[in-house]
Amino acid sequence: MGDFLKNFSLEGKVAWITGASYGLGLAYAVAYAESGAKIVFNDINQELVDRGLEEYKKRGIDAYGAVCDVTKEDQVQKFVADVEAKVGSIDILVNNAGIIKRIPMHEMTVEQWNQVIDVDLTGPFICSKAVLPAMMKKGSGKIINACSMMSEFGRETVSAYAAAKGGLKMLTRNICSEYGQYNIQCNAIGPGYIATPQTAPLREKQPDGSMHPFDRFIRSKTPAQRWGRTEDLMGLAVFLASPASDFINGQVVYIDGGISAYIGQDPGNLDPSKFTDIDESTAQ
Repeated sequence: MGDFLKNFSLEGKVAWITGASYGLGLAYAVAYAESGAKIVFNDINQELVDRGLEEYKKRGIDAYGAVCDVTKEDQVQKFVADVEAKVGSIDILVNNAGIIKRIPMHEMTVEQWNQVIDVDLTGPFICSKAVLPAMMKKGSGKIINACSMMSEFGRETVSAYAAAKGGLKMLTRNICSEYGQYNIQCNAIGPGYIATPQTAPLREKQPDGSMHPFDRFIRSKTPAQRWGRTEDLMGLAVFLASPASDFINGQVVYIDGGISAYIGQDPGNLDPSKFTDIDESTAQ
């Protein structure tokens, strides 16, 4: 049993998580650090990088962070070269950085569309391209993409985001197809609705004490009848980065409480007495 569990260790590995100053990226990085990996991350400006470094310091994690725009290939190439010189060759890449613009498609400008596509799809292409040569040379590597339920489903006002995440699903499969021969695995995590500070307003009680309409909607669509927690994503993130997943490639794994397998129920039939509440003070 002891030897088998070593397959889940990331001891000595260098893990790069893009946009990991806060939120899900930070959660992935913490999980990797606790599993033995060295953490490197980037963000779009120095203020966010400093915020991330402070968060890692609070957790006793010695992380390397620097400013890097994932949509700029020259910046990404320089970041990777700096990491190789200062920390080591990158073994694990998590393409976590992303944005969303909730705008009806007929009102969205081409510039707004391109911005979402650039960050959410072109960014993972650029970052993956930057780490692949070293991974090919050493004959191993893990690339994990941040997909979404919008990789499979449509929803109003998120046309660019859904298009990007659908494209990222196919990029995941293509990296698998093209680089699996080098013992490089590329998979993706598809989170459902996760409790974070950004989604907290959607769970606030209404002035009359009733549930927020969107909170009720999500619970009615989720067999688990709750929002996900960042901790729900950490186990899969470690698994997909570890040797335990060496024969899993080109897959998107959805962590959504069952929402993608369920047609849902009438929101009016929900029983709030069965709900598991989210501790908002601990949501990352």
